[in-house]
Amino acid sequence: MAGSLAGDGAAVVERRRGGPLIVTEDVELLDDLLRLCAAAGAEPEVHHGPLGRRGGWERAPMVLVGDDAAARCRGAGRRKGVMLVGRGQDDPEVWRRAVEIGAEYVLRLPDSEGWLVDQIANAAEGAEKPALTVGVMGGRGGAGASTLACALAVSAARSGRRAMLIDADPLGGGIDVLLGGERVEGMRWPDFAQSKGRLGGGALEDSLPALHGLRVLSWGRDDEVAIPPQAMRAVLAAARRLGGAVVVDLPRRVDEGVAEALAQIDLGLLVVPGELRAVAAAKRVAATTRMVLDDLRVVPRGPYAAGLDGQWVAQAIGLPFVGELPREPGLLASQDDGTPPGGSGRGPLARFCSAFWRQAEAAVGTGSLAGPPGGATA
Repeated sequence: MAGSLAGDGAAVVERRRGGPLIVTEDVELLDDLLRLCAAAGAEPEVHHGPLGRRGGWERAPMVLVGDDAAARCRGAGRRKGVMLVGRGQDDPEVWRRAVEIGAEYVLRLPDSEGWLVDQIANAAEGAEKPALTVGVMGGRGGAGASTLACALAVSAARSGRRAMLIDADPLGGGIDVLLGGERVEGMRWPDFAQSKGRLGGGALEDSLPALHGLRVLSWGRDDEVAIPPQAMRAVLAAARRLGGAVVVDLPRRVDEGVAEALAQIDLGLLVVPGELRAVAAAKRVAATTRMVLDDLRVVPRGPYAAGLDGQWVAQAIGLPFVGELPREPGLLASQDDGTPPGGSGRGPLARFCSAFWRQAEAAVGTGSLAGPPGGATA
């Protein structure tokens, strides 16, 4: 697991790995590869002479072997992440050399430069399995979606997962307030409004406020209430590349920016109070959301109107039932004392969230997440 909790709850996160190992004596090719590493924010290790029995070949997150150096890499051990790189036109012998050194890819510059920059950045950040990304929205205003989003993120961090909470609702008042971190230093959404293309995951993580063992991206206190779609796309992609868990607090209205967020979410949770008007409103929210997000599920919340229960609410909306959002006695008082939703680790909300993560990690993509997580209902 990438992170653990220490001290006051700040995450102690495994630092990003170094850059690739470059093996070449071709000066022009080396200049190109160094330039691409700089664009990816990676610091490479360069080998000009014969490879030793020990060294960067095994340790490096990836190995870039120049055409000129393939022969002296034949004796190196087989490993993943080896790429044979050259300049100019293809050589018929290049494929034989690639097989001899166990290369996964054969690349020609400059044609492959954009793709290679992404691969170098991913390797330097240690990006392997993308974060399990969960979006939470309310079926109507005041449903408790932000409370659940906070509790899910805090629960993920407490379990040792690398966790990030992203507030995608500009009219929600700032999710950092729920965590008691509105005065904590760090960047907010307005600082990323001009982002486009690739944003470094490590740079994003390091720039955000650290609260209760997770990183939080919330809104500022100015009048900006919209984020361009390209900025939302860049930020969510960077957050997901870090692995672990990402929780997104979503508004009920889907604009272009929110649609970009929904496109990167693995699983959506729709929090619906147990009343007829809330169910009717949630059906409209669900219809719009499912135009982008396929996997949307219902978390009903009591108390229920006469004749209703959690299963009925889910069936009326026509979405799978995850489990009832439990009532948490003293939740508001705990927040006044500085404890975030789910922060105690012992209450019904924390138990619900812990059970949810265990089931969600096994169920995303299988459609099998159904029924109350761990029996944790109100």
